[in-house]
Amino acid sequence: MMKRFFSIIILAILANPLCRAESWPDGTPIEKWFSVRQSPVPALQDRRFVITDYGAVRDSTILQTAAIQKAIDAAAVSGGTVVVPKGVWLTSSLFFKSGTHLLLERGAVLKGSDDISDYPVAKVHIEGVIQPYIAALVNAYDVQGFSIRGEGVIDGNGLRYWRDFWTRRRVNPACTNLEALRPRMIYVAGGKDILIEGVTLRNSGFWTTHLYKCDYVRMKDVTIFAPHSPVAAPSSDAIDLDACNNVHITGCHISVNDDIIAIKGGKGPWADTDPDNGVNTNILVEKCRFGKGPGVITFGSECIGGRNVILRDSEVHGATRVLQMKMRPDTPQRYEYVLVENVIGEVRWVFYVHPWTQFFDLKGREDIPMSYGEHVTIRNCRLTCTEQAIEIAEKPDQYKLSDIVVEDNNVFTELHQMPQRAQQKQDWELEKGTPEAENSK
Repeated sequence: MMKRFFSIIILAILANPLCRAESWPDGTPIEKWFSVRQSPVPALQDRRFVITDYGAVRDSTILQTAAIQKAIDAAAVSGGTVVVPKGVWLTSSLFFKSGTHLLLERGAVLKGSDDISDYPVAKVHIEGVIQPYIAALVNAYDVQGFSIRGEGVIDGNGLRYWRDFWTRRRVNPACTNLEALRPRMIYVAGGKDILIEGVTLRNSGFWTTHLYKCDYVRMKDVTIFAPHSPVAAPSSDAIDLDACNNVHITGCHISVNDDIIAIKGGKGPWADTDPDNGVNTNILVEKCRFGKGPGVITFGSECIGGRNVILRDSEVHGATRVLQMKMRPDTPQRYEYVLVENVIGEVRWVFYVHPWTQFFDLKGREDIPMSYGEHVTIRNCRLTCTEQAIEIAEKPDQYKLSDIVVEDNNVFTELHQMPQRAQQKQDWELEKGTPEAENSK
């Protein structure tokens, strides 16, 4: 099976295996913003709007949405930080505005309602198109300078949604995410200068962090968790980048039951001509630790393109794939200039390319749009694979791959089950507790 890869895989050894790329894979310089460490938001001590001053009460059984929104609206008048103090605060959809920030103090838990009727319907970019859907728990539209910070927790309280989803799937195996109504945790659309730092995001009912048409986004030292057992959290993507540019993900600790970082941007036979869609560019992921998830970096399942994506200096323990390309035969795609370097750990596959036909629909188009995967480099990695390092299902009538380079890696394959030592590493997230325990609070 491996013989067919040699037409597109170039094996080489770097003269200096520890070289550091200070430019994007296409050769353009990585701008200084990616190395700046100071916060792009004003001091959080300025103009504090504590939710208890606006009617929020310390009773985790009472919905606090109106009181918290009142604090947000007050902060929006002149700018300021909405402060969630220690305690469990039950809420549904909150809508932040330019000039507002969210600070979760240590011991604070912003907990989503598990009653879908508490959430309004909003027009959002979801599953590759603009359409009405359930609003997220935390929403921000057209904001410049928005942050979510602190040592507290946003808990999606997703157990009820997960169970409902799997019940629907048993009745109707073709049930889509849109039919199984669930709130995402964070949705930021049309944002610039976005910072998410320090917080823990857990148990989202649906996608955890969804960023649509955002520019200059930094996620730093964030913990994201959704369980794979005893009740799996369906479609609990950690980070969905949907037509975004200039994104820096660093120091994060992530384990979920679906894609860890999904590169999205639109789907459909003419998706590349729709102004609501877009290509993701300049994505840097570094110094992170990843647990469970089908793919650390996944292009798709609705994505017209991604360019200049780097994953480096990270650990992977238990994810299925390091790099995955879902090739939709009903969508024109171009995935190009991708670099994976200095990644260690245990996975099933390092690089995985397969057609993706879930909910396939050409919408009357007679031909299958051609897609491309180009200029992909994997170097200086130390990985154990339970399947094989590379699996590429070639479909020359649907997509073409070129300039795929694998350099100076130490990858070996175990065709048997991982040893207990490795298994213990990949199950680190279970120490955080079962979903029943998390959702009983």
